[in-house]
Amino acid sequence: MPTPHHAGRAPGLPDGGWGWVVVFGAFVSIGFAYAFPKGVAIFFKEIQDFFGTSYSEIAWVSSIMLATTYGAGPISSILVNRYGSRPVVIFGGLLCGIGMVSAAFCTSILQLYICVGFITGFGLALNLQPSVIIIGKYFLKRRPIANGLAMAGSPVMLCTLAPLNQFLFDNFGWRGSFLILGAILLHCCVAGALFRPIRAATASVKTQSIEEGKGALKEEVTEDAMEMSSPTNVPMEGKMEEEGGKDCCEKINQYLDFSLFKHRGFLIYLIGNVLMFLGFFAPIVFLAPYAKHIGIDEYSAAFLLSILAIVDMIARPTTGIIANSKWVRPRIQYFFSFSIAFNGACHLLCPLASGYTGLVIYSIFFGLAFGMVCAMLFETLMDLVGAARFTSAVGLVTIAECCTILLGPPIGGTLIDTFGDYKYMFIKCGAVMVLAGTFLFIMNYYNYRMLAKEEKERKAKEDDPKSVRTENEGRNNWNKETAQNGPELEPLREEQEIQKKEVNGTNEV
Repeated sequence: MPTPHHAGRAPGLPDGGWGWVVVFGAFVSIGFAYAFPKGVAIFFKEIQDFFGTSYSEIAWVSSIMLATTYGAGPISSILVNRYGSRPVVIFGGLLCGIGMVSAAFCTSILQLYICVGFITGFGLALNLQPSVIIIGKYFLKRRPIANGLAMAGSPVMLCTLAPLNQFLFDNFGWRGSFLILGAILLHCCVAGALFRPIRAATASVKTQSIEEGKGALKEEVTEDAMEMSSPTNVPMEGKMEEEGGKDCCEKINQYLDFSLFKHRGFLIYLIGNVLMFLGFFAPIVFLAPYAKHIGIDEYSAAFLLSILAIVDMIARPTTGIIANSKWVRPRIQYFFSFSIAFNGACHLLCPLASGYTGLVIYSIFFGLAFGMVCAMLFETLMDLVGAARFTSAVGLVTIAECCTILLGPPIGGTLIDTFGDYKYMFIKCGAVMVLAGTFLFIMNYYNYRMLAKEEKERKAKEDDPKSVRTENEGRNNWNKETAQNGPELEPLREEQEIQKKEVNGTNEV
């Protein structure tokens, strides 16, 4: 069995060099993962007329694709831990191509849900998480800048895909366009080939496996001692079942660290983001259809997405530079909370926009707010949990977020079907995001206060000589007890020493 690629950072991060090539690969794969579900919205009006569906039914195509992209996060994280980022992204690119080519031959909206939503969405999931994870392995000091540049792939791709999709539709129809888009998505395989694993990571994995072997050795010796001192012996069958259950839990926890649910900062981030995604994607999905609804021509409607993407493209690296500054980085969670609330405020003001000029102004501010949120989305999570637990954190967060991502656009479509007006959809999304930003701001303030208090108590405990004396006394008592039990456990100690020498001998070889 191949050695799993653990999420821990390798010693001596490059912080440059080939890392910038990796950032370019992540730029491409993240760009397709985020921009493609939005760019496909260009075809919704025509597909809706072709199949005779409602707004909410056609919105399920993007919703299922986005929900699958996020919901498959744990699977993607497990595969990255097992095989590394490069093969996972290449396989994801192949799935994306297969899904879109299959969608070109669909004869019902249900088949589109399967091909575009599930197959292509799963392929995009295998592009998103590995790209974000590998940046954390190549960068530390310049990580916010690297994340900002990689996240800029989304607006660049959206800026390109929006007019390209309209051009493809005018010349080839939606079926021919899906065939061409399937071929374009195969470029994710090329991007994945750039994700060269860090050589130094192998040494850290070997060291970790050796430590695990030593830990298992200690556990075995302790169990033998307990067996000798216990009055009754446990039946072997029951013991084997218990050990099997422990092994299963340990294997699962090796790839997904469920202890994160005890992490205060992680829980705050998770609740705020789950609420935020209820209104995050619907405005982009319905922006072009809304423009067509009020009488704007097709190319001008598609150009609104390009305007949003151009501003987003500038906002992401700029936000990364600001977030990396010495004034913002120590309190980056506040900056993230403000970005979410600002995003919601843009949606609340959108119904006031009248005509094409108003929608252009809305697209500019929306692109700025959207870029700020996306640039810090994963950086704030890594700031909370650290790079070593980031792989598991991404997987757990995305599976929780997929529910609200799945429901967001269809709820917006239902509001449009019910009231016959798009403004209620924008108001709903804006209110939800303002609420999420306010929640995160208040709870992050509480978290920072608690962290400062805990740090103060820890330092006071270290400076207190009484606590140090108590720890030393406890250590001495333990040594005395060990000495008293020495004759009974002497054979086990000798066996343990022999096994340790064997393990150390294999390490030196």
